[in-house]
Amino acid sequence: MTYCCGILVRDGIVMIADTRTNAGLDNISTFRKLHVFSNPGERIMAVASAGNLSLTQSVLSLLNEGLENPETGERETLMNAPTMFQAAQRIGRAIRALAHTEGPALEAADVKFDLSFLFGGQIKGERLRLFMMYSAGNFIECTRDTPYLQIGEHKYGKPVLDRAITHDSDLYDALKVGLISFDSTMRSNLSVGMPLDTLVVRRDACTAELSYRIEPEEPYFQDLRRRWSAALRAAHLDIPRPPYLDR
Repeated sequence: MTYCCGILVRDGIVMIADTRTNAGLDNISTFRKLHVFSNPGERIMAVASAGNLSLTQSVLSLLNEGLENPETGERETLMNAPTMFQAAQRIGRAIRALAHTEGPALEAADVKFDLSFLFGGQIKGERLRLFMMYSAGNFIECTRDTPYLQIGEHKYGKPVLDRAITHDSDLYDALKVGLISFDSTMRSNLSVGMPLDTLVVRRDACTAELSYRIEPEEPYFQDLRRRWSAALRAAHLDIPRPPYLDR
């Protein structure tokens, strides 16, 4: 299991992914799940992955090598996609191509074709966009009404995003709330773990303003965890006790 989150606000986009993978309690490893494709000033795209690691790595390899266009013979990659929408379609094609080649063998081994992606970024001259890709290759797009998308073990980190994130949130407040969301998730689910990879892209910059890996003992994140725990304790103590009595 994993947890990845993308937040799209007025001033830009934040993407965060954990790095823990496990095939049982005694087989835990660290793998990067947030991958950046960039030509600074022209385009920046990020793909965060969840699900079966061998499948997500294969999809990324297909996208790097390119998918052949049957009409033109061109190798289509994320870096030569003319629009973000067409780039998302190419990820969907890669997922479906992998399902076609690997699906029967996985089904015979009783292994589920389980993967999902967050795909976000901007091509110069286009608007900043964020998509969530499903295992069938279809996808949805982030909107102003719901300015974040999650994949993986998302239920523990969702409440704080629901309460604190709007389209008008400050870009680095969005990063802060995203990290609180990850702290909440890691406290409740051991299958999500550090280090955390983070990416911040400001609207129309088409380059990474921040690309940073947060290690387990990173001072700011440890301080954030302590402050959030203290704030929650203070908040519940400040709320009056329930007035209910046996009658």
